[in-house]
Parts: sequence; structure tokens; C-alpha cells
Amino acid sequence: MSSSGIPRGGPALAEAEAEELLRCICFKTGPPRTVGVELEWLVHELRDPRLPVRPPRLAAALDTVRSLPLVSSLTFEPGGQLELSSRPAGSLMECLDSLAADLRAVRSALGPLGLTLSGYGVDPWHSPRGRVLHEPRYDAMEAALDRTGPAGRAMMCDSASVQICLDAGLEEPGPLGYHRRWQVAHLLGAVLVAAFANSPLHGGRRTGWRSTRQALWTDLDPRRTLAPLPDGEPRAEYAAHVLDTPVLCVRADEGPWDVPEGLTFRDWLRSGLPRPADADDLRYHMTTLFPPVRPRGHLELRMVDAQPGADGWMVPVAVTTAVFDDPAAAETVYRAVKPLAERAGFAPAPRNPLWLAAARDGLTDPELHATALTVFATALEALPRIGASEEVRRAVAAFHERYVVPGSCPADDLEVVTS
Repeated sequence: MSSSGIPRGGPALAEAEAEELLRCICFKTGPPRTVGVELEWLVHELRDPRLPVRPPRLAAALDTVRSLPLVSSLTFEPGGQLELSSRPAGSLMECLDSLAADLRAVRSALGPLGLTLSGYGVDPWHSPRGRVLHEPRYDAMEAALDRTGPAGRAMMCDSASVQICLDAGLEEPGPLGYHRRWQVAHLLGAVLVAAFANSPLHGGRRTGWRSTRQALWTDLDPRRTLAPLPDGEPRAEYAAHVLDTPVLCVRADEGPWDVPEGLTFRDWLRSGLPRPADADDLRYHMTTLFPPVRPRGHLELRMVDAQPGADGWMVPVAVTTAVFDDPAAAETVYRAVKPLAERAGFAPAPRNPLWLAAARDGLTDPELHATALTVFATALEALPRIGASEEVRRAVAAFHERYVVPGSCPADDLEVVTS
């Protein structure tokens, strides 16, 4: 390993070896057992979130949080957003309880400093936030994403999400099979975007989207944020997608990282330039792809905006886990979302008509509203079967009554408050 911490000296990777490695590591199959969550939060002034938090003050506060004895993994996004990533948990409640305890500790540390965690898909008031993390990865990412406009910087510094991680599923067909779960994730994902949209404002202005965060992902890069083609075998399609996506950067031991333009990983393997690529380069390249559903052995569902309130994040986690991991619920929801495939068409998410409508219109879209009603009713029936607490079931029921039944979403509340 080099002094910079970047592994070097691995054997050059052949194209066939890369394809086989991707097939092995992206979908690890088995009975669905574990749940994980990654929570991103904006850090705001407690007394008035419209006031900017100056970088030195933010940096000092983040240092305070780093000293906490947390169970979850603590990281920070380029704009200073705080991220807590749970350990893989053996049940929904184990995951929720552990992460909730860590969040209480973080809030308790930030409160005396006059700061708070805010749950919005993008910062409603500040655009753009300045980047507070200056590392080679983020320097390279900014340079690469700037080529296609301002969405990259906004994503890096102004956005926050709830990311739900579930096992890929069984090898065989059926409601818990990985092929079915992959298909459902890309249809149900649009319903989750619509139901939990929570970013209608950016920089103090209405954007015309209920999920501006999702709109940013749509505009971010010609290929980096896309799902693979909707038809076909998931392992083969995703392996091809990874190899045919341009490399964001080529890491170096010293100095700035190279940011090539238009060099796909497949091209890099074939040419061996600017240096031969190895297996670690491939693994790193995979972390620079941001599809709405990212297979990392498990499935990482990345489409949900950060949610309002101290515990609002629990609702999308509980709903998604229930309809994926309870076999009866999974079958019901598969039948409910399958008709959405016709509207999605052959364009990949998040740029197809279904996903664009979800981000723009939320549950005011009649088809998405009707599907969400079935999804939430099914989740409410399944939550007791997967061991959800009474408190979690009440939270999901309250969200269902407040938003899903009338065809609304948290974004609509924010529009009313700020009008």
C-alpha cells in the first residue's frame, strides 16, 4: 500500500476477469436477513436554519461529533452534511433502535453548540453550500461533474437522503428472488420518490419539482446516475453498465488525480493507459457510480429524500423493508408495481417518464397515488409479521393518513410553510 493509502502493485486486470469479478461481488444471494440504513443530514443553525453555518464553526462541530462513541459509522459529505451508516442488522427493529440511539447522541452534542440536524432532500435556503471537504476524491468529482453543469456541486454539497440497504435475495425465482427484487426496486423506487418527496425548494426558491434532489440526480451526468437497461439478467446488465460508464478519476499516489474525459473502464482495461487498471481500481470505480439502486452484494436503494422530524426517516425504512422482506407483501407489491413498467418504457431510471413524474408531481400523479395506496396498505399489514414495534407501526399509519391517502407528500408541507 502506498503512503497515500491507495493500494498499488496489483496485477493488471483483464476485461473477462473484470466481468467475472463484477458478477460475483454485485449480487450476493441468499435468504433476506439483514437491514441497513444510511442517513444523510444537513447541519443548520438551531435558532434560525436560514442563517448560514460558517465553515470554521461547522468544522469544529463535526470534530465534536467525531469524538462520540457511536455504533454507526460516521462520515461527512463534501458540503458538511453528516452521514450515519448503520451496521447490517438482523431485523428491522435492531437497525432502527441502534441508529436512533446514535442520532440522539449526535443531536445532544450539537444542541449546546447551537446547531441541529435538518431533514430535507436539498437545502431549502442555501445554494450552493461551499465545499468543506477538500480531498483528492472530491476535487476530482467536482472537476468531472462540472462538465455537465451545476447539478454536481449541488448534489455534493446541498443534498441529503435516506438510503435503505436490503439483501439481494434468493438465487431462485419467486417473490424473494434477486431478479424479482431488482425489478421491483426500479418500479417501487418511483413510488418511494413520489411518496417521500421533500425538496421543493433550493436556494430559497421553488424549483417546480417536489423532489429537487431527484431532479439533480437526473441532470448530474450523462451515464453515471443511470440504472442499467430494464430488461435482461441483472448480473450481466450491471457488469456491462459498470464497464461502459466513464471513469470519474484515476487515483495517484501524489498530486491531483487525473480526471479523464470519456474514458470508460472498458477502454481503460483495453488500452492500459494512463496506467494498467487493477481489481482495486474497479472496486473504486463502482463507488463513483450513483444509480438509484446500487448493487453492492446487497441492494442499496438511494432514491428517498431526507425526511422531516426527528424520526421521520424510520417510515421509508419500515415500509420498504416490509414490502421487500415479507413474502406475502412482496408478492402483492410486485403485482401492484408491475403495470408501472409500461409507463417507464425502455429508458433507464431516473430519466424515464415514470421517474420524472414521481419527482415532479409526487402523489398528485393518479397512477403513482393508486399504487402508493396499495404499497402502504400492504406494508401496514406486513409490519407486525416482521416484528415492527407499535411505535413504528403508528408512525407509518400516521404518514399514510396524512400524506398517502390524500395524495400528498412532505414537500407540500414545506411549500405551505414558506409561502
